[in-house]
Amino acid sequence: MYASRLQILLALLASFFLLGTVAIFIVFAVAPATALVYRPLLLTGFVAMLFVSMVCIASLMRGLIRPYSQLIGEAQRAPVVHSGKRQNEAAFVLETFQSVIAQLQDQQQELKRLSDRASQRADSAEAFSDRIVASMPTGLVAFDSSGRLTVMNLPARSLFATAGKADGRHFREVLNNAPALIELVETCLATGHIYRREEIETPNGMESGKRLGATVAPIDPASETGTRGALCLVTDITEVTRLREQVALKKSLESLGEMSAGLAHEFKNALAALHGYAQFLQTVGHDDQGRSAADALLQEVRSLSEMTTAFLNFARPQTLQLEDVSVEELIDECLRELNQLFESRSINCVRSSTVSAGRVAMTIRADNRMLRQALLNLLRNAAEAIGDDQNDRRVLIQTSAEKSDDQPWAAIAISDTGPGITPSDLQKIFIPFFTTKSHGHGVGLALAHRVITEHGGTLTAANSSGGGAVFTIRLPESRSLAANESEPTAVAGG
Repeated sequence: MYASRLQILLALLASFFLLGTVAIFIVFAVAPATALVYRPLLLTGFVAMLFVSMVCIASLMRGLIRPYSQLIGEAQRAPVVHSGKRQNEAAFVLETFQSVIAQLQDQQQELKRLSDRASQRADSAEAFSDRIVASMPTGLVAFDSSGRLTVMNLPARSLFATAGKADGRHFREVLNNAPALIELVETCLATGHIYRREEIETPNGMESGKRLGATVAPIDPASETGTRGALCLVTDITEVTRLREQVALKKSLESLGEMSAGLAHEFKNALAALHGYAQFLQTVGHDDQGRSAADALLQEVRSLSEMTTAFLNFARPQTLQLEDVSVEELIDECLRELNQLFESRSINCVRSSTVSAGRVAMTIRADNRMLRQALLNLLRNAAEAIGDDQNDRRVLIQTSAEKSDDQPWAAIAISDTGPGITPSDLQKIFIPFFTTKSHGHGVGLALAHRVITEHGGTLTAANSSGGGAVFTIRLPESRSLAANESEPTAVAGG
């Protein structure tokens, strides 16, 4: 700004003094007489004005040329390669700046290429991250700081029965089937507390008895603004928990059997002696009251003997006599034996099967006598579980074929329309001598569990969604599924 004002001032001064010299020259040309009189003065003024104007013009030119000189100097110092030809300064400056512009254009293209590559890498990393989340066998759910859903993979959608787009929904709405998990997420968002490997149950709307393993952690807990959200890793551990309980139960039963088998044997010997004395008392002459007491004593001794025999059958190790057993024929035999019980209690037995029609009959390697006794106990319990005041009086038997780890399995689900099993009793029903009946010894279910476990199978108990209890037997088949058949899925009756 200052240089521009100075250049304008010099231009005005140069113009003024040049006009003065021209005026003096005109005086000499037009009025020589007058010029002759004032000749010394006019000559002095002419020379002075001409000199000052030349100085102003020189300074003005110097100021105008200075940026050009600087431009040439910068062009000389620029890191570009010149053609080497002899050329004037303007051509040199033009060539220099053309080279600089070309370099800038090349660098712009390189920056664009690098930016595109970085963008592709970011897109690839994001897609890879999305694939990892989608491929996780564990359910993953993430919420922001306000509790709104941001990420939910397919296993999590399956666990919480969430269909369609759920982003933006509040965690209470997304996890409404798991109240315990809602409490964990709420505490994590509020305090940043981490929950590791928590076991929770999901009673509201989800499959009965389903158990989940959950880890809930805050997202970026070190943020200055507080926790930015919560991340949940959820796994269905229902089968693992059941297997763990079955293993613990099996070990407990084995220890109990080993410890008490000897005691029960000695107890049975004592009962045999009591039985003999009771029979002797019946033969001794008594009045009616004495004979009634002797009969009652004999009946109690027989009941104790039957209970001890049942317990010995449970506790005493027995060698399996394995043979090929047809599942359908085994069920037919059991139903024929229990036909009188079902008729006396007015219970209707309903059978169904999900095994395809073109498939060979399900056959298992089993001890027919022991497995038949276990199945009889389960069917008898199902019939006795239906109260006399209930209108719906059915026992449902459903057979199905399953396949797990290339091993075919035969499944038998026995369900009833009774009141079901209380949750507190579900963990105890396979323990010897535990019973909720007014009569019975509580050994039947324990014996059935042990027999099926010895055959390499599993016996589980649950409550069906429609009411009543469901006992599911799974036993390994002795032959593979027929070729070219679809693999049906087991569906619990009830």
